[in-house]
Amino acid sequence: MNDVLIVLALALVAAAATAAVLARDPVRQSTVLALLGLALALLFAVLQAPDVALSQLAVGSVLTPLMMLLSVRKVRRKGRADGRERDTGSAGETGSAGETGSAGEGERR
Repeated sequence: MNDVLIVLALALVAAAATAAVLARDPVRQSTVLALLGLALALLFAVLQAPDVALSQLAVGSVLTPLMMLLSVRKVRRKGRADGRERDTGSAGETGSAGETGSAGEGERR
């Protein structure tokens, strides 16, 4: 019976890891990563390593996906803010290199 549980837990880990690799959206990746952490915690519990299972629950299932979600949120907010700055900043510029003083300055903008 114990061998069957180990094989099932390993299959669950393999399926969750494959899903994490195949996910393209960062939000979906973090969700699948949390499920992978739960599957690994289950595997560690089946293998009679409760201390490792608890650590995996805390770090792999909660903290890592949370940090990933917060990072994605911050990057998306910064991208939107930069996009708004470009939209408002480009309205007053003519875009030609001769008016900015030199070609190098125009290229940097």
